[in-house]
Amino acid sequence: MHRIRKAPASAAALLAVAALTVSACDSGSASPAPDDESAGPGCPDVVADARRAVERAMDVDTPWSGPTTGPEAVPDQTIVYIAQTMTNPGVAGVATGVQEAAWAIGWDVEILDGQGTADGIRSAFDEAIALDASGIVVGSFDPSTTAEQIERANDAGIPVIGWHAVTEPGPSQGPDLFTNVTTRVEDVARIAADWIIADSNGRAGVVLFTDALLPFAKLKSDLIKEELETCRGVTVLSYEDIPIPEASSRTVDEVTSLLSRFGDSWTHSAAINDLYFDHAVPALRAAELDGHGAPFNIGAGDGDPSAFERINGQEYQAATVPEPLSEQGWQIIDEFNRAFSGEPASGYVAPVHITTRENSGGAVFWDSEGYREAYRQIWGR
Repeated sequence: MHRIRKAPASAAALLAVAALTVSACDSGSASPAPDDESAGPGCPDVVADARRAVERAMDVDTPWSGPTTGPEAVPDQTIVYIAQTMTNPGVAGVATGVQEAAWAIGWDVEILDGQGTADGIRSAFDEAIALDASGIVVGSFDPSTTAEQIERANDAGIPVIGWHAVTEPGPSQGPDLFTNVTTRVEDVARIAADWIIADSNGRAGVVLFTDALLPFAKLKSDLIKEELETCRGVTVLSYEDIPIPEASSRTVDEVTSLLSRFGDSWTHSAAINDLYFDHAVPALRAAELDGHGAPFNIGAGDGDPSAFERINGQEYQAATVPEPLSEQGWQIIDEFNRAFSGEPASGYVAPVHITTRENSGGAVFWDSEGYREAYRQIWGR
């Protein structure tokens, strides 16, 4: 049973031989454009380190490094996945992985769409508890906004697992989550910034897109900024705060304004989620920019199929740091099975990866090899 229903609406920085700290830029503020006095790198040692890190992260030979032992399947469970919003492709991609894994282990799944609002998310959580869920997933929203509901679930013995819910992977005690499934935000932020430093040879003018309402997202963009600032030839031109639920309505106007303000000084962008570039395409196309030219855009998170399609087609996105979305959906189901069996969380954290047109192989997703087989063997399915 896989039903989707809407709830009622109501990175540590790399060492640099020389670094120049650029003042923080709020949305609408600007810093000087990068210095183009020479063709050499703006920060030779930082560029060299960044290139080595990027080369490692682009490796596509990634056999499964996650758990291979654990409890056999506990029968007859129902998982409720509460999505911040199903318009977020990453959230939706993990939901699909949860559904697929639940089918494999023999469980039922309910998906409730919080519609991107605090009231909608709280209402969905109330419904999840009323449904007598065996386990509840916090799908990419700040669990402090549902602290009372999480406490009720804990009191009822219902394990709660987060996906991009708090800043660190693993168990959390404030709020009380059995575990939080995510890559390490500092690793994602660092490698996204390193890609920009390497791609630009240490001379870039960068726009950052974030959602400051989500602590996980805000930390990620702050860490990207910190890592970029280790290179004296990189300038953060603007720090754009656009809540994800508003991205579809605001991004075109914001990008049009950025193009007017910065022109050719804007060479690269990083966003906490690929969807910003999906919504930026009309503005970039209207400005008659080449899809394979500047600004060169990297998504520091999610890596949904539409991002891969833009990268493969050279349509205004050059790279992504993809979460293994389906794989993480399977991990969530395995973590619940450990919780139901009285065992601790697995502790597994997926390593970071960079996808570009050069290493995608035409694929529209990123996963390790062999995780489905590994989990089925653990569960005895």
